[in-house]
Amino acid sequence: MSTEATRTQRALNWFTPAIALARIAWLRTILYLFVILDMHAFVRDTRLKGEHPGLYQPLFLARLFDLPKPSVANTTTLYVVLIVACLVASTNRLPRLAGWIVAPAFTWWVLIGMSDGKVDHDHLALVVALWVLPTVAPRTEGWNWKWRREISPYADQTRSEAAGWAIKCVQISVIATYFLSAIAKLRGSGWTLAWPGSAILTWAIVRRPHPVGEWLLHHPWMLHVMQWVGIIGEFLSPVILWLKGRWQLLGALFFIGFHVANTAILLIHFLPTVVCWLAFAPMERIVPWFQQRRGSNSPDSSSSSAGDTGEAEDQAEESRQAKEQAGA
Repeated sequence: MSTEATRTQRALNWFTPAIALARIAWLRTILYLFVILDMHAFVRDTRLKGEHPGLYQPLFLARLFDLPKPSVANTTTLYVVLIVACLVASTNRLPRLAGWIVAPAFTWWVLIGMSDGKVDHDHLALVVALWVLPTVAPRTEGWNWKWRREISPYADQTRSEAAGWAIKCVQISVIATYFLSAIAKLRGSGWTLAWPGSAILTWAIVRRPHPVGEWLLHHPWMLHVMQWVGIIGEFLSPVILWLKGRWQLLGALFFIGFHVANTAILLIHFLPTVVCWLAFAPMERIVPWFQQRRGSNSPDSSSSSAGDTGEAEDQAEESRQAKEQAGA
């Protein structure tokens, strides 16, 4: 195989790693339930904008696809469809059908909710995840006549390149949230390093007063250090895509800690992005680990192992007596 072909194969393997379907099953349940939470806690004013369509300013995608203006009828219908489809998809039943309903419906929901000029980039990874999850076909075999799975989707260790591609898309979207944020900071400051050396955090704390942030106002050097650490971390975030094992875990913990600090200082959360960090977690190991722990701690397994040991000892004793009789 030529060098170019080898590089191409490595690139394909990186984009489509074989990952267990169980991780997709866990992501479906978590993300589709999170969408319901998002509709009520974060992008929750979509239905209100349907009551005042005169204030609607469509975003680029809404103009591109010529989506209708929000109204009470279509926003209420959109709400009901999303709730039902998310509940169905979260159970991993009919995941492709329900998923293909949720993806465009929630995208439209977000486009309406962010039509007032403030587009939250924390929803990038979540929206991408909703579009790629339905591309993964569920396990077709293993169903009995009662339409019940013989193997739980959360325990399915079947390796799939389609699952790996979907996971990789979510991971890239998560990292792009940080890297593109750093690019935006540079662009906003005229492609200079003025942002980390500015008083942006001081201004943000004054604008969003909070006890922790107000305490930091007395230590401005700490705010400058945090700004530099933040923008450097955002620039280096793509490295996490190539890290493995504990190093990748440390990278994920750094950014989760970054969000915890933002929440503590400014009361700004990034939960839609944080929940998508689960795409990096080997959640397919949860059920096998739990089964192993339960099996090792169950009294039946202890008694059976004790019985097996006793039976082996009896057989050894009978063999020894037989040898002694043959010698006599």
